[in-house]
Amino acid sequence: MSAFVHLLLAEFRILRRSWLALFFTLIFPLIFIVIFGFLFGGIGEVDRSRMGLVISGPDGELLESVIGDAGTMEIVRYEAVEDLSTDVGERVVDFGLAWDGSTLRSFLDPSRVQENFAFQQVVEGMQDDFDLRRQGLTNPIGVEAVHVGPSDAAGWFNLVVPGILAFSILSTGLFAVSGHLTEMKERHTLDRMIVTPMRPVALLAAIASVRLVLAFVSTLITLFVAIALFDLSFDVSWPRYAVFVACSTLGTMGLGTCIALLVRRPSSASNIANALAMVMMFLAGIYFPAEFMPRFLQVLGQWLPLTHMANAMRYVTGVLDMSAARFWTTSAAFLGIAVVLFPILGRYVVRPLRR
Repeated sequence: MSAFVHLLLAEFRILRRSWLALFFTLIFPLIFIVIFGFLFGGIGEVDRSRMGLVISGPDGELLESVIGDAGTMEIVRYEAVEDLSTDVGERVVDFGLAWDGSTLRSFLDPSRVQENFAFQQVVEGMQDDFDLRRQGLTNPIGVEAVHVGPSDAAGWFNLVVPGILAFSILSTGLFAVSGHLTEMKERHTLDRMIVTPMRPVALLAAIASVRLVLAFVSTLITLFVAIALFDLSFDVSWPRYAVFVACSTLGTMGLGTCIALLVRRPSSASNIANALAMVMMFLAGIYFPAEFMPRFLQVLGQWLPLTHMANAMRYVTGVLDMSAARFWTTSAAFLGIAVVLFPILGRYVVRPLRR
């Protein structure tokens, strides 16, 4: 037991001196949060958009009433259609409407591919309502939106943040064993440790314990920074959060031992781990919806560990519905990977550098 404690303390000292590892684990996820939050955090939020309006015909007050019932958009009034069209193109306003007494025209910026769909839906809804009111009629059917799932306030960025947490855990796990062990081999630190009575599994357990603490710290900092900067709301189940972070971190470390088994140098381990992480990041739909990809890539993404990690993290943060059985199965699967791979591969990866 005392030998394990010494290994644990040594790993903490090594991590404290490894500024690059600390940067990529603690700071890199925050950079992604800030970039994507400020660039795309408002996607799909029509209520916060700015609509330009030109009214130059009869029934203007009726149209004003329709627009007032459509939501809390900010209305910018224009005298000329040309000025409205120019400002839509320059993104002074998000979209525009022009009524000349007979025709209701909408103005959209074609470069806003994702947002135009939501803007067009709002315009079509106002057009139908305006047409009915001009005839003295009202819509006989009311439509009520019902949010299915644990959270009725989940937007696009609410789904992205747990995905970034899952990606951070994946990176921590893959690099923890593969990069760290190969670096110890190259510096011949491992050569001196192997001649002692140290068991290979004890070294892996010390590495896993330290990186597990780092994973908890990293995900919590990232989560709270996202909440503070972008006013997000998460209904976190902290017991399940703790269980999943622990199981998934250990499981990805188990996968990292496979990389350490195949490579001889830290640079090679880092390149392989980075390539795998990047491929999984795009196919798992972390930053962009998987529905945008071709069908065969969606099927491929369902076989990737990061896909299940992201979905489970979204579940424990309250933005995605999932059965309890599926969550516990996912967590147990990652824990099983660590339990199986650590003892089996430990004797092969914790050995001197092959000549």
